[in-house]
Amino acid sequence: MDLVNPGFGLVFWTAITFLILLGILRKFAWKPILGAVSEREESIKNALQSAEDAKKDMQNLQADNERILKEARAERDAMLKEARELKEGIISEAKEQAKSEGDKMIKQAQATIESEKKAAVADIKKQVANLSIDIAEKVIKEELSDKKKQEKLVQDMLGDIELN
Repeated sequence: MDLVNPGFGLVFWTAITFLILLGILRKFAWKPILGAVSEREESIKNALQSAEDAKKDMQNLQADNERILKEARAERDAMLKEARELKEGIISEAKEQAKSEGDKMIKQAQATIESEKKAAVADIKKQVANLSIDIAEKVIKEELSDKKKQEKLVQDMLGDIELN
Protein backbone atom coordinates (compact mmCIF):
# COMPACT_ATOMS: atom_id res chain seq x y z
CA MET A 1 0.00 0.00 0.00
CA ASP A 2 1.26 3.26 -1.02
CA LEU A 3 0.46 6.33 1.05
CA VAL A 4 1.08 8.71 -1.76
CA ASN A 5 -1.51 6.95 -3.94
CA PRO A 6 -4.07 5.71 -1.52
CA GLY A 7 -6.62 3.30 -2.68
CA PHE A 8 -10.34 3.78 -2.74
CA GLY A 9 -10.84 1.66 0.36
CA LEU A 10 -8.43 3.67 2.46
CA VAL A 11 -10.04 6.94 1.44
CA PHE A 12 -13.49 5.48 2.07
CA TRP A 13 -12.66 4.18 5.53
CA THR A 14 -10.77 7.37 6.42
CA ALA A 15 -13.76 9.44 5.33
CA ILE A 16 -16.12 7.16 7.31
CA THR A 17 -13.88 7.38 10.37
CA PHE A 18 -13.67 11.15 9.95
CA LEU A 19 -17.44 11.47 9.69
CA ILE A 20 -17.97 9.24 12.74
CA LEU A 21 -15.38 11.24 14.65
CA LEU A 22 -17.04 14.42 13.43
CA GLY A 23 -20.45 13.12 14.63
CA ILE A 24 -19.05 12.15 18.05
CA LEU A 25 -17.34 15.52 18.39
CA ARG A 26 -20.52 17.28 17.30
CA LYS A 27 -22.63 15.38 19.79
CA PHE A 28 -20.29 15.44 22.75
CA ALA A 29 -17.77 18.26 22.24
CA TRP A 30 -19.10 20.96 19.92
CA LYS A 31 -22.39 21.53 21.74
CA PRO A 32 -20.61 22.06 25.08
CA ILE A 33 -17.83 24.08 23.41
CA LEU A 34 -20.29 26.17 21.39
CA GLY A 35 -22.49 26.50 24.51
CA ALA A 36 -19.49 27.65 26.55
CA VAL A 37 -18.45 30.07 23.80
CA SER A 38 -22.03 31.34 23.50
CA GLU A 39 -22.29 31.62 27.27
CA ARG A 40 -18.95 33.44 27.38
CA GLU A 41 -20.10 35.74 24.60
CA GLU A 42 -23.33 36.47 26.50
CA SER A 43 -21.43 37.14 29.73
CA ILE A 44 -19.09 39.51 27.85
CA LYS A 45 -22.14 41.31 26.37
CA ASN A 46 -23.67 41.53 29.85
CA ALA A 47 -20.39 42.79 31.31
CA LEU A 48 -20.14 45.43 28.58
CA GLN A 49 -23.75 46.46 29.18
CA SER A 50 -23.11 46.59 32.92
CA ALA A 51 -20.01 48.69 32.28
CA GLU A 52 -22.07 51.06 30.09
CA ASP A 53 -24.75 51.27 32.77
CA ALA A 54 -22.11 51.86 35.44
CA LYS A 55 -20.57 54.58 33.27
CA LYS A 56 -23.96 56.26 32.88
CA ASP A 57 -24.59 55.92 36.61
CA MET A 58 -21.17 57.45 37.32
CA GLN A 59 -21.96 60.35 34.99
CA ASN A 60 -25.31 60.84 36.71
CA LEU A 61 -23.65 60.66 40.13
CA GLN A 62 -20.99 63.10 39.03
CA ALA A 63 -23.66 65.49 37.76
CA ASP A 64 -25.57 65.08 41.04
CA ASN A 65 -22.37 65.67 43.00
CA GLU A 66 -21.68 68.84 41.01
CA ARG A 67 -25.24 70.04 41.59
CA ILE A 68 -25.05 69.26 45.31
CA LEU A 69 -21.65 70.98 45.51
CA LYS A 70 -23.05 74.09 43.79
CA GLU A 71 -26.04 74.10 46.15
CA ALA A 72 -23.73 73.70 49.15
CA ARG A 73 -21.54 76.58 47.93
CA ALA A 74 -24.59 78.76 47.37
CA GLU A 75 -25.90 77.89 50.84
CA ARG A 76 -22.48 78.57 52.38
CA ASP A 77 -22.31 81.94 50.60
CA ALA A 78 -25.81 82.80 51.80
CA MET A 79 -24.90 81.82 55.36
CA LEU A 80 -21.69 83.91 55.22
CA LYS A 81 -23.64 86.88 53.86
CA GLU A 82 -26.25 86.49 56.59
CA ALA A 83 -23.49 86.21 59.22
CA ARG A 84 -21.80 89.37 57.88
CA GLU A 85 -25.11 91.26 57.95
CA LEU A 86 -25.79 90.01 61.47
CA LYS A 87 -22.28 91.03 62.58
CA GLU A 88 -22.69 94.50 61.05
CA GLY A 89 -26.09 94.84 62.71
CA ILE A 90 -24.70 93.84 66.08
CA ILE A 91 -21.75 96.22 65.71
CA SER A 92 -24.04 99.05 64.64
CA GLU A 93 -26.40 98.34 67.52
CA ALA A 94 -23.49 98.20 69.97
CA LYS A 95 -22.17 101.54 68.64
CA GLU A 96 -25.61 103.12 68.97
CA GLN A 97 -26.00 101.74 72.48
CA ALA A 98 -22.50 102.90 73.46
CA LYS A 99 -23.21 106.37 72.03
CA SER A 100 -26.53 106.50 73.85
CA GLU A 101 -24.93 105.37 77.11
CA GLY A 102 -22.10 107.89 76.62
CA ASP A 103 -24.55 110.72 75.97
CA LYS A 104 -26.56 109.66 79.01
CA MET A 105 -23.42 109.57 81.17
CA ILE A 106 -22.35 113.00 79.85
CA LYS A 107 -25.78 114.46 80.63
CA GLN A 108 -25.70 112.93 84.10
CA ALA A 109 -22.19 114.30 84.65
CA GLN A 110 -23.28 117.76 83.42
CA ALA A 111 -26.31 117.65 85.69
CA THR A 112 -24.14 116.58 88.62
CA ILE A 113 -21.62 119.33 87.86
CA GLU A 114 -24.40 121.92 87.58
CA SER A 115 -25.94 120.71 90.84
CA GLU A 116 -22.60 120.78 92.64
CA LYS A 117 -21.88 124.23 91.14
CA LYS A 118 -25.21 125.55 92.44
CA ALA A 119 -24.55 123.97 95.83
CA ALA A 120 -21.04 125.50 95.90
CA VAL A 121 -22.39 128.96 94.92
CA ALA A 122 -25.11 128.67 97.55
CA ASP A 123 -22.50 127.62 100.10
CA ILE A 124 -20.25 130.55 99.13
CA LYS A 125 -23.22 132.95 99.39
CA LYS A 126 -24.06 131.53 102.78
CA GLN A 127 -20.46 131.89 103.93
CA VAL A 128 -20.28 135.45 102.53
CA ALA A 129 -23.55 136.28 104.28
CA ASN A 130 -22.28 134.83 107.55
CA LEU A 131 -18.98 136.70 107.18
CA SER A 132 -20.88 139.90 106.37
CA ILE A 133 -23.08 139.44 109.41
CA ASP A 134 -20.04 138.71 111.59
CA ILE A 135 -18.21 141.75 110.23
CA ALA A 136 -21.31 143.95 110.61
CA GLU A 137 -21.85 142.66 114.12
CA LYS A 138 -18.26 143.46 115.06
CA VAL A 139 -18.44 146.87 113.44
CA ILE A 140 -21.76 147.66 115.14
CA LYS A 141 -20.46 146.48 118.51
CA GLU A 142 -17.43 148.69 118.02
CA GLU A 143 -19.58 151.62 116.92
CA LEU A 144 -22.17 151.21 119.68
CA SER A 145 -19.72 150.74 122.49
CA ASP A 146 -19.34 154.49 122.89
CA LYS A 147 -22.32 156.79 123.65
CA LYS A 148 -21.13 159.58 121.35
CA LYS A 149 -20.59 157.21 118.50
CA GLN A 150 -24.13 155.85 118.98
CA GLU A 151 -25.64 159.29 118.71
CA LYS A 152 -23.55 160.10 115.66
CA LEU A 153 -24.60 156.86 113.97
CA VAL A 154 -28.28 157.58 114.62
CA GLN A 155 -27.84 161.09 113.25
CA ASP A 156 -26.06 159.75 110.13
CA MET A 157 -28.80 157.21 109.54
CA LEU A 158 -31.51 159.82 109.94
CA GLY A 159 -29.62 161.98 107.47
CA ASP A 160 -29.44 159.13 104.96
CA ILE A 161 -33.15 158.46 105.32
CA GLU A 162 -34.06 162.08 104.68
CA LEU A 163 -31.90 162.14 101.58
CA ASN A 164 -33.55 159.13 100.06
